[in-house]
Amino acid sequence: MKFNILTLFIACFLTTAALAQVDRSKQPEAGPAPKINLGQPDEFTLDNGLKVLVVENHKLPRVSASLIIDNKPHAEEKPATADLVSSLMGTGSENMSKDDFNEEIDFLGANINFGAERVYASSLSKFFPRVMELMAEGALRPKFTQEEFDAEKNKQIESLKSINKDVGSIANRVSSALAYGANHPYGEFATVENTEKVGLEDIEKFYNSYFKPANAYLVVVGDVETSEVKDLVEKNFGSWEAGSPNEQDLPEVTNVDETQINLVDMPNAVQSELILQNTIDLEMSDEDYFPVLVANQILGGSFGSYLNMNLREDKGYTYGARTSTGADKYASRFVAQASVRNAVTDSAIVESLKEIKRIKTEPVDAEMLENAKSKFAGDFVLRLEQPSTIANYALNIKTNDLDDNFYETFLEKINAVAAEDIQRVANKYYRTDNMRIVVAGKASEIAENLEKIEFDGKTIPVKYYNKLGEEVEKHQAKEVDASVTVEKVYSDYIEAIGGRDAVEKVESVVMKAKASVQGMALNLTLKRTTDSKLNQEVSVGGNVMSKQVFDGESGFVMAQGQKIPYTEDQIKTARIDANPFPELEVGDATLEGIESVEGTDAYVVALSNNYKAYYNVDSGLKMQTVQTISQAGQTMSIPTGYSDYQEVEGVKFPFKMTQAAGPQTFEFDITEILVNEGVSAEDFQE
Repeated sequence: MKFNILTLFIACFLTTAALAQVDRSKQPEAGPAPKINLGQPDEFTLDNGLKVLVVENHKLPRVSASLIIDNKPHAEEKPATADLVSSLMGTGSENMSKDDFNEEIDFLGANINFGAERVYASSLSKFFPRVMELMAEGALRPKFTQEEFDAEKNKQIESLKSINKDVGSIANRVSSALAYGANHPYGEFATVENTEKVGLEDIEKFYNSYFKPANAYLVVVGDVETSEVKDLVEKNFGSWEAGSPNEQDLPEVTNVDETQINLVDMPNAVQSELILQNTIDLEMSDEDYFPVLVANQILGGSFGSYLNMNLREDKGYTYGARTSTGADKYASRFVAQASVRNAVTDSAIVESLKEIKRIKTEPVDAEMLENAKSKFAGDFVLRLEQPSTIANYALNIKTNDLDDNFYETFLEKINAVAAEDIQRVANKYYRTDNMRIVVAGKASEIAENLEKIEFDGKTIPVKYYNKLGEEVEKHQAKEVDASVTVEKVYSDYIEAIGGRDAVEKVESVVMKAKASVQGMALNLTLKRTTDSKLNQEVSVGGNVMSKQVFDGESGFVMAQGQKIPYTEDQIKTARIDANPFPELEVGDATLEGIESVEGTDAYVVALSNNYKAYYNVDSGLKMQTVQTISQAGQTMSIPTGYSDYQEVEGVKFPFKMTQAAGPQTFEFDITEILVNEGVSAEDFQE
C-alpha cells in the first residue's frame, strides 16, 4: 500500500513539474492534419469523348446529373449571345414542345436547368431514367424558334435597362472590363445595344460551335448503379456527334502602371460601390495556392478579417467588406469590395489600402493564423459529408490539372502555411502599386474628396469612366444662369404640369401603383393632400406590409406589428413630401446648382437639410427627389425618380416611379390617379 501511494505521489509530482515547464505565452503548436481518404468515382468515356463520373450513394432515393462543358473561355462578337442561348435552352426540342416538356418535368417532381454550356437535372431515383432522356432531349436536340427568341430577347433588354440603374451591377461589370479588357471573355458583358443586335442565327451558331462533347463531363451522383448509368448514358448521349469547340487565343491581361481610382458616375447612387483590384497569375496547381487561401481568409474572407473589422466594426462605414483571390487557369484577379456611404468613400479607400498594406508588411498574429486554418478544416470536413463532394473534387482534379492526391493532402497543406508564407504571397499577389480602385457612385458628392486621396506619400490619380467602361472626361458642373431662381424653377414646373389655375384646384391626390419584387406583386396606395396630410400603404398579396400616416402635425410608421412615431426630422420632411405640390410656395427652399440625373441636366432645389428635388432644365418637370435619413447610426439617401407624365383632370402626374433602398431598386407603374376623391378625414387618424 505504501509503495502504491508513493508511486502515485511521484507520478503527480512529475506531471506537475512537466506542466510547470509549459510556456503558456506561446500558441500551442498545431497537431498533424488528419489523413483524408476520399472515395473515387467510377469513370468511363463514350466514343464521342464525353467523360462520365459516377458516385453511388444509396442513403436517399434521389439522383442528380450535371453536364459541364469545360470549354476554353471565348469572347463573342455580340456578347449578349451566351445569355440568350442560356435562356432559350429548354424552351422546346425537336420532339417536344416547351409546354409538354415542362408539364412532364412537373409531373415527375423533377428539376432540369439549362445553360449555354451546362445542364443540371435532379429527381427521385425511380424517375431518373426518364429524366435523363428529357435532359438529353433538351440538351442535344433544342429547337430555337423565332417566337421564343423574341420573347427572351425582350425580357433580357428590360432586365438590362433595370441593371443600368443598379450601382452594384455597374461596378461589377465595369471592374471586370477594366481588369481583363473589353475584348476578353471575362471582361465583356451584355448591354441593351449589343442585345438588340443578336439574331436567331447567332443563337444557332453559338450552340453549334460550343455545345460539343470533346470537353464535356457528365457527373451523376445518388441512388443509382454505375452499370445502370452506363446504359442510360450510352442510350441517351451516345448519339451526340463527336467534335471539338472553336477556340481562340485570349488577349493578354495586364495591370495598370500605377495605382489609380476609376470613377463611374452614378447620379442615382445612394452609396458608393468600391472594388479594389489587380489581376494575378495563380492556378490551383501552384504551390502558392494554399498560402493564398489562408491569406485571403485573414484579409477579407471572414467576419473577423482585417478589412471587415476595420470598415464595419471599427469605422461603421459599411455593413460588410470582403475580399476574394481567384485561381482560374486562364486569368484571375484579387478583389476587395464594399458598399459605403457617400460621405466616407474616400476614407474607406484609404482604410482598405492600409489593411492590404498591413498583411504585406506585418506578420500575422499566430492565433489569427490558426483560426483561419481551423475555418478551412471545419468547412472541408462539412463538405465531405455531401455525396457530390467526391464527384466535384474528381472533376476539379481533371479540369484544373491537379495531382491525384490534391484533396487527400488538402488539410496537410493548409496546416503547413506559416506566417512568413502569408506575408510572401500577400506581397506577390496584392499589388498596391498597380491597383485599380473602381468606384461607382455619385460623382457630384464624392469626386472632390477622391481627388485628394494620398497613399504612401503619393496622390492617387482619378480617371473617369462611363457605364460601359469607356474612359470619359470629368463632368464639369454647369453654372446656373443668374436669372434662374427657385421662384423660376417652381414656376416652370407648375406651368409644365398644367398651370397654376389647374393645380390650385387640386385638394387631394390618390395614387395607386404596382411593382414586382422577386416575383411577388407589390402594391402601393398613396394619399396626399395640399394641407400636407399623408397616408401610404404597401401590401403584398393583399396583406399590408407597412403603413405611414401623417396628419400635418405628427405621424407614425407601422411595420411588422410595430408602431413607430415620426422623429422631428421625419415630421419636417413629411410636411414637404405630403403635399403633392410643394412648389406652390417657395418657403425656405434654395437653389443649389445643376446636376446630372440619368444623363440629363437638372436644377437642384434644397427644400430642407434632408430633402432635395431635381427639375429638368429643359422641360421643367420634376425628375427626382432625394431624402436623407439617419437610422441605427447609418446615414443614407433615398432617391425617388419620376417619369412618364400623363394628364389627369387637367394636371400632369408621373405614371412611372422608381425608389432605391440600399442595393434594391423598386420600379412602380401607376395604375390609377384620383383627383379630389377617394380621401376622407379617417385616412389620417391613428
